[in-house]
Amino acid sequence: MTNTIDEPNVLVIVPAYNEEDSLEHTIKELLTVVRIYDQIDYVVVNDGSSDSTKEICERNKYPLLNLPVNTGLTTAFQTGMKYAFRKGYDYAVQFDADGQHDPRFLKSLLDTAREQQANIVIGSRFINEKKPLSMRMVGSFFISAMVRMTTGQRLTDPTSGMRLFDRLMIERFAKENFFAPEPDTIAFAMRGGAKVVESPVAMRERFAGSSYLTATKSIMYMMRMGVSILLLQWMREA
Repeated sequence: MTNTIDEPNVLVIVPAYNEEDSLEHTIKELLTVVRIYDQIDYVVVNDGSSDSTKEICERNKYPLLNLPVNTGLTTAFQTGMKYAFRKGYDYAVQFDADGQHDPRFLKSLLDTAREQQANIVIGSRFINEKKPLSMRMVGSFFISAMVRMTTGQRLTDPTSGMRLFDRLMIERFAKENFFAPEPDTIAFAMRGGAKVVESPVAMRERFAGSSYLTATKSIMYMMRMGVSILLLQWMREA
């Protein structure tokens, strides 16, 4: 059963860098949800992969935005947001290519955005569950504290990469170069009056491969985000 024509149009943006082992599984699973709802589309942003990610997209005829060189997550995601803005989508969703995100939660993110008139909805693992004790989760506690200190609002899962953005946020990501799919940008948007809420989701381990975030890189990432939230974001006008 498909939805009615007055439903908002949603674009799922799937940045992919060297995800040849996971991408087909991820898109196959995503399509089981996308095909149910007429208003949900998707696009893969190949971020200059050196493996067969591009060829997999072309062979399977996935909607594809191809970057000739590796630019990093920020530019890849902004490319998807520029596409969403030009095509007039009402909402855009950040969605990992590695299989960690569960597409069954897309509809609940959208429903939460509409019911609460939110600009950003973060898929949170920890609304109903406690954070496990790990180096990454210690960093997540730290970033949550920095967000609360600077915005007065509480986020349980600020580093979650599964996020939905409304049309206003799509335009800002498309036009403002310093907007990145990171917790410091979320905190900056909150300081400027954006309504950010969370919606419960579950996440899995990567379908294949391993994360580029080693323990050392995770610590450096958390420190960088903390400094940005506390200091750098205050130098910009919201």
